[in-house]
Amino acid sequence: MLLERLCNATGPSGFEGDVREIIKEIVKPYVDELKVDNMGNVIIHKKGSGKRVVVDAHMDEVGFIITGYNEDGTLKFYSLGGISANILPAKVVLIGDNKIPGVIGFKAIHLQSSEERKRSVSYTDCCIDIGASSKEEVKKLVSLGEYAVFDTEFSEFGEGLYKGKAFDDRMGCAVLIEALKENYDCDLYGTFNVQEEVGERGAFVSAFNIKADIGIVLEGTICADMPSVPKHLRATEVGKGPAISIMDRTSIFNHDIAGEIMKLGDEKGIPYQRRRAIAGGNDAFAIHASGEGAKVATISVPCRYIHSSVSVASKSDFESTVKLLVEYLKTIK
Repeated sequence: MLLERLCNATGPSGFEGDVREIIKEIVKPYVDELKVDNMGNVIIHKKGSGKRVVVDAHMDEVGFIITGYNEDGTLKFYSLGGISANILPAKVVLIGDNKIPGVIGFKAIHLQSSEERKRSVSYTDCCIDIGASSKEEVKKLVSLGEYAVFDTEFSEFGEGLYKGKAFDDRMGCAVLIEALKENYDCDLYGTFNVQEEVGERGAFVSAFNIKADIGIVLEGTICADMPSVPKHLRATEVGKGPAISIMDRTSIFNHDIAGEIMKLGDEKGIPYQRRRAIAGGNDAFAIHASGEGAKVATISVPCRYIHSSVSVASKSDFESTVKLLVEYLKTIK
């Protein structure tokens, strides 16, 4: 299964190689040109005579980087991308290409003072335990600068739901791959970018080189359909279709393009929803701020609990996102 293969691959920001190789292998039969630029972005081209359109997804997931050794054989680390320290304790991770297992350690509640219990967790409170007993031992196994990712296997559960890691943005990568199997009149570029989670770095390079007229960004986005969150504060909801963004921290999305996408959803019977939160940002900022700029929109698969060890998404939302993207691209001449 495409989505399972992508999500189980390791690829935090700056270390996207495994994901890149999977994508290159899968998309090659469906495109006219494929190249990897100096940043490591995968850029594909399906030649057409219409407007130049780029559809963007990012390969990287949030993760960690090893920054030091403790005397007891545990590891110091920090985040690659935005991971709240509050979700760290007792999570299992895999370190580096050798996938060395580790556990994120944190002082047990029994040993915490009353002040410590009130305080938020910080990265300096935690360590990664790989079972080594000394600094000398752990140095032989793990190098400074190696990456780590959550050890979470993709699976289906409940009624039509997926759970796994890296839904932000392997969901977008999978949607783009499925869309590339169709043919279009527009001059279509697809970019699978690197380092979105640390500042859209890959997208600035690919957007500058492509110089698109229209940019469509595909994401796995925030979802807050939980009992503790009032309905009017829920950014998106699982099972209600792809989310069409209004704006976020770095982009105001093109009103006309969003309207065209939603009109197609109504005409074709494809469910959709608006992304009602303005938090966060994505590669759209780089696309519309590069060169002469471009009109941009974002279509996202709603995902619960993103930027953590496990997310939850709907199979029907994923499928509807593919359908809506394909229908929109077919209208561009």
